[in-house]
Amino acid sequence: MQEPQFSWRFFLPKYWLTWLGITILYIVSWLPYRLQLGLGVVIGRLLYYIAKRRRHIAKTNIDICFPELSESAKNNMLKRNFDSVGIAFFESSMGWFWPKWRLKPLCHYEGIEHIEEAKKQGKGVLLIAYHMMCLEICGRVLGQKHPNVAFYRPHNNPLMEYFQYHGRARDNKYLIGAKNVKGLLKALADNEACIYLPDQDYGRRRSAFVPFFAEQQACTTTGTTLFAGQSKCAVVIVHPQRLPNAQGYKITISPVLDNYPSGDDEADAARINAMIEQGIRQAPEQYMWLHRRFKTRPDKQDPSVYARSPK
Repeated sequence: MQEPQFSWRFFLPKYWLTWLGITILYIVSWLPYRLQLGLGVVIGRLLYYIAKRRRHIAKTNIDICFPELSESAKNNMLKRNFDSVGIAFFESSMGWFWPKWRLKPLCHYEGIEHIEEAKKQGKGVLLIAYHMMCLEICGRVLGQKHPNVAFYRPHNNPLMEYFQYHGRARDNKYLIGAKNVKGLLKALADNEACIYLPDQDYGRRRSAFVPFFAEQQACTTTGTTLFAGQSKCAVVIVHPQRLPNAQGYKITISPVLDNYPSGDDEADAARINAMIEQGIRQAPEQYMWLHRRFKTRPDKQDPSVYARSPK
C-alpha cells in the first residue's frame, strides 16, 4: 500500500470541517494529561445519554458476556465503558501528535523480549491485538519499544486517512490496508513484526463459530491461522491496557504460542479467543463493547441479538 501523500485539494471547502476537527484535536492534545482524562470522562458520560443505539449494543454485549454479574454491576461496567470511549478521543490525538518525550514516561512493558527472541530466530512475528479503547495510543507505546507494521482499515475521508496513517506510523514502520493480504504475508516473510486484530465479527467468510466469553458460538475469523500457517511466523498476543490513576499504559506480550497453527482451525480460533478474553477481563470496561460482536449468527434465520424488544 502506498503511503498517503498530502494534496492541495485538501484545502477545498468540503474538507474545512475535517480541518476544524483535526485542529481542535491538536490543540487539545497539549492540555495536561490528567485534564484530558477528566474531559474524556465528561464526554463519555454525555455519549452515554446521547448515543442510545450504541449504548444498547454495548449493554447487549455485556449482558451476553457476563451473565454471572448482577444487573447493577453490568450497568456500572457500561457507564465506565462509555467513560473509556470518551477518553479514547483524547488518546487518539495524543497518539497522533505527541512527541516522543511526552509519551515516554507513560509507557510500561512486560514480555517485550518474546518479540526479540522470535526475531532472532529469523522469523516474522504476528502480534495478535484486540480492540481495547486505548489501542490508538498503545500502538505508539509499543512502537516506541519495537517499531512494527500494522494491518488496518483505511479511512474513507482522504484527509483523515492522511492524518490517521501518519499518526499511527509515528514510531512504527508502515501500515498495510486490510484488503492487502499479500502485503501482510510479504511483511511477515521479510521478518517484520505485524499487528493484526482478529477479535471482531468479520462475517461468515473464513470464520468459525467458537466460544467467546459466555457466548458459545461467536463468529470468529480464521485469518490468524491463515497468516501464521502460510508465513510460518511466530505468534504472540499483545495485551494493551490503560493503567489507573493516570499512570499511563502497559503493553504485555505473551510468550510465543506453541503448536500454532495446530491444523484445526476451530480449535485455533477458540484458543485465540480464550487468550483475548483473558486479557479483556483484566480491564473489561476498556474493551470496545460498542461493536456488534455477535451480529453473525450460526443460523442465518436466527433473529439479531441486537433487536430491540417491542415496547
